[in-house]
Amino acid sequence: MPSVRRALISVSDKTGLIELAQGLTALNIPILATSGTARFLASQGIPFTEVSEYTGFPEILQGRVKTLHPYLHGGILAPRDAESEAELRKYGIAPIDLVVVNLYPFVETIAHPEVSLAEAIEQIDIGGVALLRAAAKNFASVTVLTDPADYAMVLQQLQDRGEVGEETRLRLAQKAFAYTAFYDIHIASYLHSQHAPGTFPDPLLLAFSQMQSLRYGENPHQRAALYRSPLPPAPAIVNARQLHGKELSFNNIFDLDAARALLQEFPERPTAVVIKHTNPCGVAQGETLCAAYCRARDTDPMSAFGGIVGVNRPVDLETAQEMGAMFLEAILAPDFTPEALHLLRKKRNLRLLTLPLEQQPTTSPWELRHISGGVLLQESDGPGVDPSSWRVVSARQPTAAEMEALLFAWKVVKHVKSNAIVLAHAGQTIGIGAGQMSRVDAVQIACMKAVLPTAGAVMASDAFFPFRDSIDRAAEAGVRAVIQPGGSRRDAEVIEAADAHGMAMVFTGRRHFKH
Repeated sequence: MPSVRRALISVSDKTGLIELAQGLTALNIPILATSGTARFLASQGIPFTEVSEYTGFPEILQGRVKTLHPYLHGGILAPRDAESEAELRKYGIAPIDLVVVNLYPFVETIAHPEVSLAEAIEQIDIGGVALLRAAAKNFASVTVLTDPADYAMVLQQLQDRGEVGEETRLRLAQKAFAYTAFYDIHIASYLHSQHAPGTFPDPLLLAFSQMQSLRYGENPHQRAALYRSPLPPAPAIVNARQLHGKELSFNNIFDLDAARALLQEFPERPTAVVIKHTNPCGVAQGETLCAAYCRARDTDPMSAFGGIVGVNRPVDLETAQEMGAMFLEAILAPDFTPEALHLLRKKRNLRLLTLPLEQQPTTSPWELRHISGGVLLQESDGPGVDPSSWRVVSARQPTAAEMEALLFAWKVVKHVKSNAIVLAHAGQTIGIGAGQMSRVDAVQIACMKAVLPTAGAVMASDAFFPFRDSIDRAAEAGVRAVIQPGGSRRDAEVIEAADAHGMAMVFTGRRHFKH
């Protein structure tokens, strides 16, 4: 295994640099440094040779060209054999066996909403990427470091053995190529957003970093991990902070994100949702958060058992007492009062998470679904509705209270698996029919599941009614108003059924299938 005779350091992030450089100096390994790194090392009294002094060529073009020089790339890329070593000596090039580079903060720069294209372009690293790729390609002889978390491990190997192991060099090379690929993907994606915003990218490039391994996937025999986008929309479930409880499972995270998405529809009033298998089994609003939670729970108390609860206001003691009376998997909230947290922490396994759900959502513009051999990409069906575009198609106009209930039910039904039906009244779901192959079956289930009286309720359907049978069944349950997209060949028949039962009916012109 090769020893390290010389190190090249060029870093934007100076984390851990003092310890690394001091360790290399203690091992009598000379350091080459670019200007910014050199200034930092000088401030710490650590010896080095500046790159421009070594190459005999200054940094030019306001620092755009620093390390693109054969003295550096030759020393990195050369095979460690007699012929190559002789060629290096012929041209006065010294071997470089350790390359420590991290790149200009491009991703952090474009995270600022006001950044200009020119400012972003200046944060595209060229020389650093070239150094990393050269070092990673020649991992047989060169160690490449991109992450301060790896500094101590490499130093330890050099101190213990005088060299870095082959397996370590290979792993660090893979990490370097992943780092540069990640970097380039974000540059390409950003430039696409500048010249063709809102269009489908070609090719589709994705870059996510692993946050954590999970105990298992959807089922215990499936392995799983959680990955994070570097620029997640706000509020994003990957930004949630866990205050208490067991490690989150794959299914917990899925359900918590479903709760987050549904809560973003209701920023105005205290709102609670209960989620099971990504479907809401209860959604309600109230004058207080406790009232909202109790109404959501009481929609379907049996299904709420073992569910995920999300609320859009801080959990107080009164609400915590109600939550603590039932077995729940997790609670997502903007915050918990100290008294509520003290009470809920008595449940050892209950997962408590905070996320600023009150903030205005910035939903990701795209949704991705995997299929065998590819992916499907579509625009997100994000939060928000436009009632001004709705049409009342029935003879009877909905009352103001009915229209308010229809708006509530329409926001909820978008988050229920198709075919989806939601019965609601006064800011509370009464019955939910989810994931049925037949729409009339979804209506039947919503009516059957209703614990609370359905007389005077409204009904929302995520897609049009193909026949009048759903309207007739809803009328039997006392439903007084219906909201649906419309668009069926039998719309006239469905409207006629609504009129026959004295129902109000609203067409939204927008479908909300969810698979």
